[in-house]
Amino acid sequence: MFTRFLKAIFDLFCGPSDAKPQSQQQHIFLQQQQPYQPQPSHKPQKYEDLNQINQSNDFYVNLRSRANEEGDAMAKCFEQSHQAYTRGDGAEAKALSNRGKGHQRQMELFNKQAADWIFVENNKDSKPGEIDLHGLYVKEAIERTDEAIQTTKRRGDSELRLIVGKGLHSKGGSAKIRPAIEELMQRHQLLAELDSNNAGVLIVQINSSSDRGVGADEIARRLEHK
Repeated sequence: MFTRFLKAIFDLFCGPSDAKPQSQQQHIFLQQQQPYQPQPSHKPQKYEDLNQINQSNDFYVNLRSRANEEGDAMAKCFEQSHQAYTRGDGAEAKALSNRGKGHQRQMELFNKQAADWIFVENNKDSKPGEIDLHGLYVKEAIERTDEAIQTTKRRGDSELRLIVGKGLHSKGGSAKIRPAIEELMQRHQLLAELDSNNAGVLIVQINSSSDRGVGADEIARRLEHK
């Protein structure tokens, strides 16, 4: 019995005599020694990887590109219309204005298709009470947020998590983000705070007390420097 006891101790520390080769033993040991890492509840990898893939998708990029082309054509028509009106050619001014409006409608259509597509793709695995706004322009993000706030209120939830990112950034983006956030928060009389674990997540408090949250200026500032 004592011999079996010693063999058990030996096997415990050195491995049984019929153990696998040393290289396999080391591999198993390393796997066993890796600390347990629970999965985060809000999928930070998704923000960094999947959203970047979606924003680089050919279909999405093509729609935004076509929208930009229509926007350039719209601006050109409106400028030429103004020039025609200045020199007294009312008929030409009207024709160019109508042409510009046509380009404007096409621009809005392409942008809507792009926004609809990326919003669906980015939110396929979003949880209730959470929306992902990556890839949206400021106006689009505000519209989606407005809808989500209404839905959250109807469900009776206490908060809404907004996953924001580069889609809300632009040259001079703070000047666009700040008033948009401010208007939205004032409209719904809401307060918000940034997730302490993820600066890219804005937590909107539904029916929150006035002593919580941060203002629109601070939210915009942090989003711009995220």
